[in-house]
Amino acid sequence: MKNILFVASECVPFVKTGGLADVVGSLPKYFNKKEYDVRVMIPKYACIPQEWKDKMQYKTHFYMDLAWRSQYVGILEMEYEGVHFYFIDNEFYFAGFHPYGNIYEDIEKFAFFCKAALSAMPSLDFRPDIIHCHDWQTGLIPVYIKDSFNDNSFYHGIKTIMTIHNLKFQGIWDKQKVIDITGLNEYYFTSDKLEAYGDANYLKGGIVYADMVTTVSDSYAEEIKMPFYGEHLDGLMRARSNCLRGIVNGLDYDEYNPETDPLIYANYNAKTFRKEKIKNKRGLQKELGLDQNDKTFMIGIVSRLTDQKGFDLIDYVIEEICAEDTQLVVLGTGEERYENLFRHFEWKYHGRVSANIFYSNERSHKIYAACDAFLMPSLFEPCGLSQLMSLRYGTVPIVRETGGLKDTVEPYNEYEGKGTGFSFANYNAHEMLATIRYAKDVYYNRKREWNKIIDRGMAMDFSWNHSAKKYEDMYNELI
Repeated sequence: MKNILFVASECVPFVKTGGLADVVGSLPKYFNKKEYDVRVMIPKYACIPQEWKDKMQYKTHFYMDLAWRSQYVGILEMEYEGVHFYFIDNEFYFAGFHPYGNIYEDIEKFAFFCKAALSAMPSLDFRPDIIHCHDWQTGLIPVYIKDSFNDNSFYHGIKTIMTIHNLKFQGIWDKQKVIDITGLNEYYFTSDKLEAYGDANYLKGGIVYADMVTTVSDSYAEEIKMPFYGEHLDGLMRARSNCLRGIVNGLDYDEYNPETDPLIYANYNAKTFRKEKIKNKRGLQKELGLDQNDKTFMIGIVSRLTDQKGFDLIDYVIEEICAEDTQLVVLGTGEERYENLFRHFEWKYHGRVSANIFYSNERSHKIYAACDAFLMPSLFEPCGLSQLMSLRYGTVPIVRETGGLKDTVEPYNEYEGKGTGFSFANYNAHEMLATIRYAKDVYYNRKREWNKIIDRGMAMDFSWNHSAKKYEDMYNELI
């Protein structure tokens, strides 16, 4: 039996701010239980709903040195859907209504979490062969295990993997302060280790010291070796390219299943979508106060409203997107200017545009099921889950060819009768607009072709089974 411990800062169903939580919550369920014992460790945040806290069992507690401080570390545990979860407890660090706050607080919070996670292991009755770290919040684990924990034979031979979910977020803070917070020797703060451009960088530490580095799609693994996508670490990614691999994220096919989804208006599958999917469109048009019309081309967007997601392109041509034969449904929050942009266009084109400036899991499922097309014009996209959901629900993705979008959406080829969506290559508003118009033309004038695109999309398998197998191969290489 190979023991794997996932360490992360968030995980569904306990706490979620983004796709990282979906991965950490879903992936462990899909490993071969006979060969792999995969467990998960996250902080016990005050903002975790009480229903989960009530199910946690106290295991033990101790005090740990963090540089010049002595801090309480509590360990709680529970089992959920066949996976064993550990929670690191410290009310001083994990208080508040959100898992993340000011970066200077988070820097200390996650230094504590990394050291506490390692310190807790001898009292778990579970010695991992591999610690699988996720994002910058766990970047110090590969560093600490080579440092102060190296004196203890318990930790000898434990391998570490660093998975980058989004290279933009790195955990950067003043070098001198980080030395003071972490208790690490100045030896670690040179340009070949944790130091980057005069500051200390947690993610860089994890990338330098981990035995293997992964990211969440093949294309993104290649892109981050280039300056444009590399977020100032492209040199390091090139240096570690022999240990770097991309494994595309999967989707929880039980939760996202149009045949059984309790949140949508009408269930359907790949055989019945021609008749049943339209009921979802009618239901959403009615609920959102849009014009009731089966034939109107409906585009959905479920996203954080930020530049990274390509909203500056949408801003540039939104007047043309909201043409008379199109409806646009947006769900999400983010930068104020984009929130107000969609609010304005809902006011201007009432009946054609619906701006839902909040987040709702239920509303997102309805949008995936109801829309004809789904728009994702990202500047960069490490993996992206929305395009996988829209393929699953027979909603045709329109994407920019970057990262995981390029790896999962095959562009429509009318001459060979191939493709599962529409894509464009350059980060250009009019190229995006031309692609939307091309999709609309196929939708209105070649309905049989459009339905075949849906057929191919719904036949794709982006469940976790496929990705879990690749992770298993990597674990076998390391152990």
